[in-house]
Amino acid sequence: MASGRNHVEALRRFGLGLPGAHEDHPWGELVLKAKGKVFVFLGKPGLDLKFSVKLPESGERLLDQPFAEPTGYGLGKSGWVTLSFDGHDVPEVREMCAWIEESYRAVAPKTLVKELDAAGGKGAAKPAAAEKKTAARRKAAPRRKA
Repeated sequence: MASGRNHVEALRRFGLGLPGAHEDHPWGELVLKAKGKVFVFLGKPGLDLKFSVKLPESGERLLDQPFAEPTGYGLGKSGWVTLSFDGHDVPEVREMCAWIEESYRAVAPKTLVKELDAAGGKGAAKPAAAEKKTAARRKAAPRRKA
């Protein structure tokens, strides 16, 4: 079984691969930002895996799980979820990266999200709600006559 440090490093590498992402260390914690806005709190180094992400699409469903709770300091009210794993029942890295991508899409400027989409995304599909909005806009747009 891999330690929390190994998972954090995998999540860090994934997050830094997103357009405009960079690392910062406020309060002695590792965070990833896009244009100065935090999209994932990876916490302080430790053996357990604990990170926080903004999940407007999947957060409510995840909050029913024993490993998830609203993020403190009032962030939970804005859709931030803290996920804690003590080495048991750790999800696949791919699933955790999907949560990071969802958070990135919720926080990053639209220009960076468009850049991500143009590159074909990073692994997770576009959130369903975003696709529904796009489809609704297409339907609502008047068609020009030829």
